[in-house]
Amino acid sequence: MIKTILHIFLFVFCIPLIAQTPNTQGKKKIEIVYGGDINLDEQRYPGATIFNKDEKQQVQFRHEGADMWCDLAVLYKADNRIEAYGNVYFQQGDSIRMNSAYVEYNGETKIAIAKDSVILRNNSMTLTTDELEFNRETQQAYYENFGTVKDSANTLTSIKGRYYMDIDKYEFKTDVKITHPDYTVNSARMDYYTVSKNAYMYGPSTIVGEDYKMYFERGFYNTVAEQGYGLKNTRIDYSERIIFGDSLYFDKATEFASATNNIKVIDTVNDGVLRGHYAEVYKARDSVLVTKKALAITLYEKDSMYIHADTLMVTGKENERVIRAFRDARFFKTDLSGKCDSIHTDEKTGLIQLISSIPPGAPENKLAAFMPILWSGKTQMTGDSIHILSNTVTEKLDSLKVWNNAFIIQKDSLSGVKFKDSVKQGYNQIKGKTLYGLFEENELRVVNIIKNAELIYYLWNDDDEFVGIDKRVCGLIQMMMENNEIDNTTSFINVEGKIYPDSEMPVNARRFRGFYWRGDEMISSVEDLFSPEDNQIELPVIRGVNHGIDLDNPNLAPQEQQLNIEQETVDDAGAATAQQGS
Repeated sequence: MIKTILHIFLFVFCIPLIAQTPNTQGKKKIEIVYGGDINLDEQRYPGATIFNKDEKQQVQFRHEGADMWCDLAVLYKADNRIEAYGNVYFQQGDSIRMNSAYVEYNGETKIAIAKDSVILRNNSMTLTTDELEFNRETQQAYYENFGTVKDSANTLTSIKGRYYMDIDKYEFKTDVKITHPDYTVNSARMDYYTVSKNAYMYGPSTIVGEDYKMYFERGFYNTVAEQGYGLKNTRIDYSERIIFGDSLYFDKATEFASATNNIKVIDTVNDGVLRGHYAEVYKARDSVLVTKKALAITLYEKDSMYIHADTLMVTGKENERVIRAFRDARFFKTDLSGKCDSIHTDEKTGLIQLISSIPPGAPENKLAAFMPILWSGKTQMTGDSIHILSNTVTEKLDSLKVWNNAFIIQKDSLSGVKFKDSVKQGYNQIKGKTLYGLFEENELRVVNIIKNAELIYYLWNDDDEFVGIDKRVCGLIQMMMENNEIDNTTSFINVEGKIYPDSEMPVNARRFRGFYWRGDEMISSVEDLFSPEDNQIELPVIRGVNHGIDLDNPNLAPQEQQLNIEQETVDDAGAATAQQGS
């Protein structure tokens, strides 16, 4: 009888006071919607009122737009605080819903701490963890002992996480992972928007898809479209190619990837490398385009060939690669180099073509300046078109062809010294319609000049005394090379000519028509491939490397994003140090 009277007294007098007593600090008190069985236990819960569910339903409480149901609640009226136990269900508005075994809610701070089998839901995702702090004032929820988030597309896990409810954004930290049937993402830290499904990653990160793998230390990934970019130490394994660059972008739908600044593309099948400062990779077409100090490196029988041009394009399947070099193309290989307007190489046929582009109106005496040019050692060869053929099996150089206006020039090393007159500097010259050359062990050994062949050659005896100038015309001249120098020449078919002493050969007769010495253009090293303009190229500044970029929330200033990133990095480092110390 006494217990019943006590219950009635509490219900009639205490509850209205609990529900209606104004807060002197201006905060609203926690309201009791349904109290169930009500008790007091000053020994265990001093200053608190205990509410138990009854046969009808769970107890229910309300505070500023949020409702909570549970099996048992302990309400501290003075502190405006409540502890909820057993099958706790917390709801804010019509979007945020939370289940757990326990919740402690503070009406002053509007912070709810949920523990044991916590599940937080809204219309777009579900979060599960063992302990969650939900700050209704800032509309943020935070966990720091592993959590799992599931939305319509992905499953995300991390050690720590913070959820911003007003913008549907998560900040995940430490061992972050996205799992999806088509890809997985791992990162040190990630910002993820549950509506757009966009992920922003900071620190070492990898994305592994069906046919690609990407690494970077800052980047973005649209998980719906499988589209994104990476900044800082970036790399993408894309089918048979590995792409490096300061910035990388890729799009699975179009099978396209691009790289900017300090790029390198490795062909893992054909032992080729492309370098430059901008590249585009078209996977479906099996092609790569490189510009801005573009350089292609191809291995030929343990010796590399380097090709440079304004633009390089590589296409074709395995063992059928084609390299096209456009505008001011140049190449360098041990003992052989050249330049022209464009270069075309075909791995399947073993053919390298040097192609000219003579501008309209170019004077006849300057045509050689625009022709393709080849150097074997210091021997200069020009013509309308130059073809170099290699053996596709041994990958060794096989033969050389110069089509139309073939012209060979070699600076005579003794004439300039002996005559002590720069005007009399001699040049050994052979010209004709067509040139055929043969290589032995990648060195040019035999050269045949066919049709309308002409020769000017400076002769010296074994004591380096001048003998005369051999000048002749014939149907064919065969030239033997030794160590990339002209060793001897032999003339065939209707040979006419003689050896002239120095006094009988006027200076203007010592050079054939069309003579054009291009020694200052000679390519003797890889560095010579690049012009001064190439070496002075200004690289674009890549946004986002030093300051974060948030496409989903542009109102967040880059400086603020960077401060957040740096502060959290410091916090993580401090926590790690503290753990090591303990």
